[in-house]
Amino acid sequence: MAQPESLAPETETPAPHPGLRPDLPAGRGGEVFFYGGQAVIEGVMMRGKRHYAVAVRLPTTKEIVVDRGELKASIYVNPIWKLPFVRGLALIGEQLHLGMKSLIWSANMNAGGKDIVIGKKEITGSVAFAGVFAAVIFIALPLLLAGFAVRRSSSFQFVLVEGLIRVGLVLGYLAAIALLPDVKRVFQYHGAEHKTINAFESGWQLDVPSVRRASTLHPRCGTGFLIVVLVVSVIVFSIVAIFHPNWFWLIASRVLAIPVIAGAGFEAIRFMARHRRNPVVRILLLPVLGTQKFTTREPSDDMLEVAITAFNSAREGEEETAGAAA
Repeated sequence: MAQPESLAPETETPAPHPGLRPDLPAGRGGEVFFYGGQAVIEGVMMRGKRHYAVAVRLPTTKEIVVDRGELKASIYVNPIWKLPFVRGLALIGEQLHLGMKSLIWSANMNAGGKDIVIGKKEITGSVAFAGVFAAVIFIALPLLLAGFAVRRSSSFQFVLVEGLIRVGLVLGYLAAIALLPDVKRVFQYHGAEHKTINAFESGWQLDVPSVRRASTLHPRCGTGFLIVVLVVSVIVFSIVAIFHPNWFWLIASRVLAIPVIAGAGFEAIRFMARHRRNPVVRILLLPVLGTQKFTTREPSDDMLEVAITAFNSAREGEEETAGAAA
């Protein structure tokens, strides 16, 4: 998961290539499968092709605890969810399923010493509230502000202004919450996750000194997805504008088009990640990588230890499955 060196001069940029990692599991059609992950509360979740692992450092003893599991649900194994454009929706479903599951476990590990148990009901309620908040702030508000700025709601100018306002609101929100100490730590773990995967894909030894050298940025990060979504949404909503929709259909189109935008955006970012060495693609990746500056921070050594532990635990599951099948 490399990135242009100009974006991160403070780190050494890996130059990953599938050929450097003969032990990477093969995906559908023989394609190389790349590991992914997510920052959680005081820890990191790493996902392999068939297994995942969450590692968290306990606040009391400071030891690292791990929760490892197998991915058996249809969204992970059914070939339908591997089809182009459909896999973008699968990624959203995975974030809601595996991401929430990992978040609940990490929250309980950190709250255990206080006799607090956080369940799915509490997390679901928080996610539902966040969804309503996001719909109002990042869908309805941009439409309203663009309406004040551009009178013709069926024009390309309206769509462009709406998209720019939406991205500005998202990035402004990320910059604001990054000032909170707890969120900053999550962003540090996010950086640790990226560094670990970067180091692995470059064939580096997975220890703290080696992983420390890697970059906190990589092209398949969800934060960079924001810029891709902006471009795709401008194209999609420009097509909608041709039909001169009224305000009801204008708002409805923003909601109904989410699957289309997610699917097309995922394919675009996947293409750029796989052709990152192309000079044109390298330029296109600059804003994609630049947005990750909002959600990643340089991690401490103990955070890198947690990310490495999570990654190694996920790999162990993959290797055990491969050994059993041999």
